[in-house]
Amino acid sequence: MAKNNNNNNNRGKMSLEEAGRKGGEATARNHDREFYEEIGRKGGEATAKNHDRDFYEEIGRKGGEATAKNHDRDFYEEIGRKGGEARAQQNDNNNSNR
Repeated sequence: MAKNNNNNNNRGKMSLEEAGRKGGEATARNHDREFYEEIGRKGGEATAKNHDRDFYEEIGRKGGEATAKNHDRDFYEEIGRKGGEARAQQNDNNNSNR
């Protein structure tokens, strides 16, 4: 007979999902933004060390396909507009500092 993993058979034990949630909440209470920035930086450096350009091209392609699948033309127009405005502001700031 297959083992049933529902909560009725695991009295007193928390699920892996619940343990992960509680652990994440405790970590968030005990650490600040700098902690998360540091582990993110270390993770990024380790990833860069272990993967080549093809890896990043592949995940970029997959991300682009997923974005295109989930968003319409209006989404791209909006992010293009925002990007153009940010670039114009950046150029204005650079020109005023000369």
